[in-house]
Amino acid sequence: MNYLIEMYNDPFYPEFLVDKVKKCILRVVQFIEKRNHDVNKIQSKLDEMTIAINDLVDEFEQNNSEIETVARESIAATVESVLQYFKIDIDIEDALRERDW
Repeated sequence: MNYLIEMYNDPFYPEFLVDKVKKCILRVVQFIEKRNHDVNKIQSKLDEMTIAINDLVDEFEQNNSEIETVARESIAATVESVLQYFKIDIDIEDALRERDW
């Protein structure tokens, strides 16, 4: 599975910060891979992931970047791909409901 393709392909986003976003997403993937398919528990992990990404906003800004349209769409597309891959029935708007970006 490819993660955050648009962000990795755009020099506006520092790679080390995109790696941090990817790490947040991978925590959810690892949780699901342990056969945790309870939708409520997965949503809780998605909320934790989104809050962790929210916490990166200042760091993006300190590096002359930001989580704006391309980043938002890239994150959403990646999370949606993960949910589809594991056949998890959570709407992307619900999955990212805690976002501040």
